[in-house]
Amino acid sequence: MSKPGLILVGAGGHAHACIDVIEQQGRYQIAGLIGMPDEVDSLHIGYSVIATDADLHELAGQYRHAFISVGQIRSPDVRIRLYFRLLELGFQLPTVISPAAYVSRHATIGVGSIVMHGAVVNAGAEVGDNCIINSRALVEHDAIVEANCHISTGAILNGNTRVGAGSYVGSGSVIREGIALGEGCMVGMGLSVRHSQASGTRFVG
Repeated sequence: MSKPGLILVGAGGHAHACIDVIEQQGRYQIAGLIGMPDEVDSLHIGYSVIATDADLHELAGQYRHAFISVGQIRSPDVRIRLYFRLLELGFQLPTVISPAAYVSRHATIGVGSIVMHGAVVNAGAEVGDNCIINSRALVEHDAIVEANCHISTGAILNGNTRVGAGSYVGSGSVIREGIALGEGCMVGMGLSVRHSQASGTRFVG
C-alpha cells in the first residue's frame, strides 16, 4: 500500500531536519518542497523544490497533506500565515513525531507540529498546533506550549510551565518550574528564566 504524498512548505535548513524526521516516521512519501522562485528545481537532500507559494492552490488538487518546514526564531509570523493558508486551501497538516523522540501517551501534540529526534514530551504536557519541539528539547510533566511556538534544541521546560502562543525558547535555555511566558516572548540561547515574563518580552541575557 503506497504512502500518502506530502509536500513541505519551506526549503531552508529546517526543512532538511524535517525531512529526516518524516523519513524516519515512515508514514508519508515526500512529494517535494515549496520554495522561492529562484529555488525551483533545486535539490534538498534528494528532494526537489517543485513549486512556489503561488502554486499552492493548484497543488491542493493533487495532494491532501502539507507540512510547514519553515523555521522560526525571531518571529512566528511566516509560519502562522502559512498555517492558515494551508488550512484555507483544504490541506491536512499531520503531526510529525520522530521515532527517536519520547512522547508520553498522556501528552497531546497539536496538528502541524513536529517533535524531533531525542526530544521528550512528558505526561500531562500539552503542545499546541504548528509548533516545533526541536532535537533533544524537554517538555516536562504538565507543561503547556501554546500554538506557533518553537522550543529549540536542548531547551528545558520544567514541570507546570506555560509558554504563550508564538514564543521562542532558545537552545539550551531552562525555564523554571511553574512559571509562565506570555505570548510572543523570545528567550535567547543558554539562559535561565526564573520568573514569569509578560507577553512580548525579549529575554536575551
